[in-house]
Amino acid sequence: MSQIRKTGLGRGLSALLDDSERIMPVRSVPVTEGVTSPGNIAHIRISQIEVNPFQPRSEFDQASLQELADSIGTQGLIQPITVRKSGSGSYQLISGERRLRASRIAGLIEIPAYIRTANDQQMLEMALIENIQRENLNAIEVALSFQRMIEECNLKQEELSDRVSKNRSTVTNYIRLLRLPPVVQASIRDNNISMGHAKAILGLEEVDKQLYVHKEILKNGLSVRKTEELVRTIQQMGIPKAGTAKVEPVSFQFQKIQDDLASKFATNVRLKVQGKGKGSIEIPFMSDDDLSRILELLDW
Repeated sequence: MSQIRKTGLGRGLSALLDDSERIMPVRSVPVTEGVTSPGNIAHIRISQIEVNPFQPRSEFDQASLQELADSIGTQGLIQPITVRKSGSGSYQLISGERRLRASRIAGLIEIPAYIRTANDQQMLEMALIENIQRENLNAIEVALSFQRMIEECNLKQEELSDRVSKNRSTVTNYIRLLRLPPVVQASIRDNNISMGHAKAILGLEEVDKQLYVHKEILKNGLSVRKTEELVRTIQQMGIPKAGTAKVEPVSFQFQKIQDDLASKFATNVRLKVQGKGKGSIEIPFMSDDDLSRILELLDW
């Protein structure tokens, strides 16, 4: 392992693949020789290759696949896929499903492949890391893949962040997406809302409030900043009741005023903004003495 060199794919993938093609000279051999040692490229019939059961990507863009298939049909497959031997005369894909699918579309009979030795945990890790680094999974697919690695590979979040070369906070933010209602997760998956929107929604604990904000984002095309303002307003005042005047989200400037007042009066001051310069300030008190204290501060 001392010969391994870090690559742009991240430390996790290069370690798992052992960087054998960088260490050993590569030569192409027919699969009938039975060569399975790292560093050699075997030409394997596509019909002998099973898909990776640990593949985290569930959707492939058909137009993009066709473009790759056209390129493969003209230039051939430049980058071999990676497989492991799974039985007599059969192989299981480790990485490169997009290339495999495009090769099928292009009508190839055989495909060049590196043959590796890998257990199920390594299969899952390789498939995940390859896709994150090269294919940009949508946020929900990444979150589900991270969750699978934690559960199936018995990894802690610190270990997972090291495997995929990402900060622990990034890993945590992805996994938190799985706490959102299914309809919100679907919007993230379909790119109808962004990660920024999702993080703002996660500031609310109650499902009904999360769903309300999600609906407002889709209905009014709220930006991430406007969504954050709406979340702050709901945290303070709850969901507006039907038939009441619409309460505008508390802006950054009004939020600062509210925080300063709360600090001055040592109580949870609420600034309600209703638009067109209208609104109210609510200063709650807990007892007669508390009211007297507040009135003194107001020079009443």
